[in-house]
Amino acid sequence: MSSLGVYLIGFMILTGGIAMAMHLAGVPAAWIGATGVILLGLGVLMGVSKTRRRDASPME
Repeated sequence: MSSLGVYLIGFMILTGGIAMAMHLAGVPAAWIGATGVILLGLGVLMGVSKTRRRDASPME
């Protein structure tokens, strides 16, 4: 499995834990869903930026 996949799985577990804690705290479902979508979007952005291979600089 690629490092991006491992990163995203870990971030989804983190997001699920945050969502569960929000549910137990009595936060409305709409806010839990919005927070989950935002966190997953951030996870994808961070995962791609951390695991992306850098382009080779052109030889000039």
